[in-house]
Amino acid sequence: MDVDPSDVLDLVCVGFGPANIALAVALDELWPAARVKFLERSSVTHWQPGMLLDGADIQNSPIRDLVTPRNPRSRYTFTNYLHENGRLFKHLNLPSHFPLRKEFARYIQWVAEQVPADVEYDRDVDGVSVVRTSGGQRLVESRTADGRVCHARSIVVAPGRTANIPPVFRHLDTPSVFHTSTYLNGIAGLDHDYTGTIAVVGASQSSAEVVLDLVGRLPKAKIVNVMSGYGYRLKDTSPFSEEVYFPEFVSYYFNASPEGKQRLRDQLRPTNYSSADRDVIDALYMRIHEDELDGRSRLTMRTNRRIDGARVDGDRVVLEMVEQITGEHDALPVDRLILATGYRDLGVHEREEQLPPLLADLAGILRVDDQLGLSVAFDYRVEAASSARGIPPIYINGLCETTHGLGDAGSFSLLALRSKEIVQSVRRALTADAGTLVDHSYALAVPAGSTR
Repeated sequence: MDVDPSDVLDLVCVGFGPANIALAVALDELWPAARVKFLERSSVTHWQPGMLLDGADIQNSPIRDLVTPRNPRSRYTFTNYLHENGRLFKHLNLPSHFPLRKEFARYIQWVAEQVPADVEYDRDVDGVSVVRTSGGQRLVESRTADGRVCHARSIVVAPGRTANIPPVFRHLDTPSVFHTSTYLNGIAGLDHDYTGTIAVVGASQSSAEVVLDLVGRLPKAKIVNVMSGYGYRLKDTSPFSEEVYFPEFVSYYFNASPEGKQRLRDQLRPTNYSSADRDVIDALYMRIHEDELDGRSRLTMRTNRRIDGARVDGDRVVLEMVEQITGEHDALPVDRLILATGYRDLGVHEREEQLPPLLADLAGILRVDDQLGLSVAFDYRVEAASSARGIPPIYINGLCETTHGLGDAGSFSLLALRSKEIVQSVRRALTADAGTLVDHSYALAVPAGSTR
């Protein structure tokens, strides 16, 4: 095919959420000469718009922002955002270790507006392929839903995580059932006097936050929290466990055997999954206690429940449940069903997907590991299948918890360092003179045996 060389980019980046905004900052500071375009499906930059709840915080230090771990002197730090917006001393005076989620969302939007990135909004990329030009050059071709085509020598995909919808709920085609990622939109039509029954399925931070929000927002509604365990568990915030968010842990985890990786995941799961922070758990427990004192029954906990069936019955959804200790069966009809069931990661097991849907057209040329799913190198470059040598560099920015550990589990902790790793790798791949590379003082630790 004929492609005008002047139209070929060095890099096309799909998505402009936190991961690729951090990448845009790294490109601006480390490789400003690169020709890069970002394609974003939304019309504006936003972060977790469905969960910007009153009083909810970000659960991690704001120093672990889009850039500070890589370059503390950057103008794109959270601290500089506060300074430039006249909010630094207000923030320093807050009686909390962590910023409100609403404020961090504004910081992310501010960076997106400040960084000199070429971003095209309302560009929903629905396909990625590898093409060969008439001159023999292989390029990445990205196609948008409106028919536009973009060619580049490499690509970074940051599509975000796919909401996990357990199989028992997948056939429910009704707006009354929705995931917490769209929570605020899903309840937008309910007024203060709403008296229906709302079920929240899950026992995570998100489910606890949603339950608390519903009780305050809809005081006349009946809220039922359904979970498979005995009750909410405290998140493991031991400083020893929190070292999983150190860059050294990425190397340690990456080099572990498949059995070692599984052992680490089993040990460290409570640092991020099926658990909640103490302040949220305490607030929820106190709310239940106060309702009992006042003779109200707004909030009911259905614990140790396995949901075996879910069906639409008129305007309601009926959950068929089994109490896993007593074996008792019960049915719960609800008017709204909110799924706090987490997100899918790359992999081959339940709650995982073999590769991001966006890369489905490349399934035949990308290497897939039988145990881990899509094969991703230490520098986040996707490895090619043995029969597909010489394909352009393809990178995954995020979603790599299975290969790189919990730092890639939707956390901000390693965004800045991951961005540097990707920028340096892309530049090595596309630039003949490796001596022009930037300082490595903030680079991730290189694992033994790495082919970086």
